[in-house]
Amino acid sequence: MVDRRRFLKGAGFMAAAGCVPPRLLAHDMHAMKPVAAGQVGNDLCMHAMGDTTKMPGLVDPAKLTPFVDALPLPPVRRPAAGDTLHVRMARSSQKLHRDLPPTELWTYDGHYPGPTIEARTGTPFDVVWENALPTTHFLPVDHAICGAEEDKPQVRAIVHLHGAKVPHADDGYPEDWYVPGTSRRHRYPNAQDAATLWYHDHAMGINRLNMYAGLMGLYLLRDEHELSLGLPSGEFELPLVFADRLLRADGRLYYPDSGDAKAPWVPEVFGNLTLVNGAILPRADVQPRRYRLRVLNAANGRFYHLRFRDGRPFQVIGSDQGLLAAPTTMRSIFLAPGERADIVVDFAASKGTAVELMNDALPLMRFAVGSGQVRDDSRVPEVLRELPRFTESSASKARELTLDEYSDCVATPMLMLLNGKRWHDPVTETVKLGSTETWSLVNLTEDTHPIHLHLVRFQILDRRPYDVDEYMEKKTVRYVGPAQVPPPHERGWKDVVQAYPGMVTRIVATFDGYAGRYAWHCHLAEHEANEMMRPLEVVA
Repeated sequence: MVDRRRFLKGAGFMAAAGCVPPRLLAHDMHAMKPVAAGQVGNDLCMHAMGDTTKMPGLVDPAKLTPFVDALPLPPVRRPAAGDTLHVRMARSSQKLHRDLPPTELWTYDGHYPGPTIEARTGTPFDVVWENALPTTHFLPVDHAICGAEEDKPQVRAIVHLHGAKVPHADDGYPEDWYVPGTSRRHRYPNAQDAATLWYHDHAMGINRLNMYAGLMGLYLLRDEHELSLGLPSGEFELPLVFADRLLRADGRLYYPDSGDAKAPWVPEVFGNLTLVNGAILPRADVQPRRYRLRVLNAANGRFYHLRFRDGRPFQVIGSDQGLLAAPTTMRSIFLAPGERADIVVDFAASKGTAVELMNDALPLMRFAVGSGQVRDDSRVPEVLRELPRFTESSASKARELTLDEYSDCVATPMLMLLNGKRWHDPVTETVKLGSTETWSLVNLTEDTHPIHLHLVRFQILDRRPYDVDEYMEKKTVRYVGPAQVPPPHERGWKDVVQAYPGMVTRIVATFDGYAGRYAWHCHLAEHEANEMMRPLEVVA
């Protein structure tokens, strides 16, 4: 609707020859209004750069032979208490499909994804992250973006352990980047419940490029309770890291840009190839029994709607921050960038057949089920753990925070903000250590934004439709429908929440652990890079 759109009207944005604005400056903010962007999901990248997946010279997935490559499994590192792991970020090359040339990537320890780090609750250790990357970037850096200005080194890195409760100095704060030839030591206390965590680059203004280049890996935290449940384990537990990419025919990564060399940033990036653990359309050879799948959506912008081609049910036993209270049976699951799902699927009735995992109608990988007799002692208990639910009265403070998007005069998104604030504006989310707060995320855009809070885990209280136009005019929330409680697979502990368009999404978190400055942001990497990220101050 036109009356929901806010456009740039400042002098200098309406050129006589057309309407192609430069990157927005702070003093232009008074002339901007949030605009509804296109729905972020499985749509192709269709903004100013057009449909990049149809560009000549890019690999067409339909021309690749499917299911010929074995599913890669990242190497596993299991540090003991007091150990120090050394992990090296460097340029490497990796074949993403049998029929393609090797692709240059930036990886942790020479692998994409990086090594899976398996930790135990109560067993702290250090990781020294060495930056041995090149000094120039091979993807298009936008120096008009906050934190990536011309005076900053092109290549910088900082590792964020996503979902971890760690001191500020070890969190991977976006401004704590360091350059090639240097290292950073992080200490991970592992003082939290078992969960599927992951690590990735978080350098201010360029983490969208560093992640696309390959800087990410899984971090599985285990505890005695989880290990006692009898869930599938060992070779019957498979990590599945999904991320989409565009590739040139010679194997090189292609990252789309706006066509403006001085402002190459684009609002979203979607690829036509999905990598599963770094392979395109791989095959996993499995036995006819239960498997536990540790699923991560590590894409920059793509949402994955996962299902099996034959419609078979599976059990979801955990979300971002660990086990649910009880398993829930589903036939599909929708995961935003940054979200994880812990899934158990039973192949016992599929001896000698092939089972395909799909994203909507597109195949992602195949499970080739053996025909032999196997013994399966694993189980999925009816009760996984005790998990008290927050209520509205659990919180001592409530905040109302808007999700905003700003557009040029042809409705191309140019800037995303949280609560109308830029990264360097004074901190407005100051919370007391140990306090419990409700955050109401008022989505003024037409995107679904996956919102991530560092340091804490939270629960989704509800989502409720409201009158967006009235809010734009009067800054008051008028609900137009009943509150919707989260579905069972979202009722566990989370650290990413899908904030739907036209809805107020309420989450409740206790800010325990450590005092210090952290971040909260949209986990669409291109949004986050262009200021849809804010500091969060936890005070003792």
